[in-house]
Amino acid sequence: MTRRHPELADKVAVVTGGSQGIGKAAAARLAAEGATVVLFGHESGSIEATTEELRAAGGTVHGMAGDVAVAVDVERLMGEAERVGGGIDVLVNSAGIQQYGTVADTPEDVWDRVLAVNLKGMYLAAHYAIPLMRRRGGGSIVNVSSVQAISSQRGVAAYAASKGGAISLTTAMAVDHAREGIRVNVVLPGSVDTPMLRASARRFSGGRSEDDVLANWGGEHPLGRVARAEEVGEVIAFLASEASSFVTGAAFRVDGGLLAQLGAALPEDE
Repeated sequence: MTRRHPELADKVAVVTGGSQGIGKAAAARLAAEGATVVLFGHESGSIEATTEELRAAGGTVHGMAGDVAVAVDVERLMGEAERVGGGIDVLVNSAGIQQYGTVADTPEDVWDRVLAVNLKGMYLAAHYAIPLMRRRGGGSIVNVSSVQAISSQRGVAAYAASKGGAISLTTAMAVDHAREGIRVNVVLPGSVDTPMLRASARRFSGGRSEDDVLANWGGEHPLGRVARAEEVGEVIAFLASEASSFVTGAAFRVDGGLLAQLGAALPEDE
């Protein structure tokens, strides 16, 4: 894989949710750039498999299992990054879960878990990473939100709330830590071909195949398809790199034009 950001070669990157989907793609891109990458996720088997896969591709990769919503686990993660790499330069907050429901029918424990993983997890990761970034003279944090932070589907109250919070948290962190050389940005993907999206496709398949459902959802994007996780990973690597050195507090839509298009479309020309 061609290196686009050679300055990342001596950096240490922590990626939460790093064993699959967007997190895995970001980890693979950063590892390909030469960064030392520490993966974190809640499934030990998936973390081990992804770590071995990225090592086989030539990356310097370490893995750790834990719960991003549990402070002691996240503190242990950042300690491991310091141990193997001497500090932290890049943090990618990609851990996330999706649960469906309105505020009327979402149980309190489900609401709490979605907010804990998707939003509190970002806080905890940054809480323990930023002191280590200060010692390095700065760093880059990239949070993964969603287009559903801005424009919602039906029945995604907890998920949308958590992703909207991620944008506000990004803005606050960017302002708070700019003078320390720590940049904080957020990406808002549209539909991306990940295990999470495929699980949703199975849920709403109505007897169709996953690929048929994804093709249908992709057709709602002006570019006519869902994204590949690697396409989001490329944007994350850009924001982690010095190519984006004057970018902080920004929200990058990686959505195939989804939010640019009105739902009330004109009829096709005959």
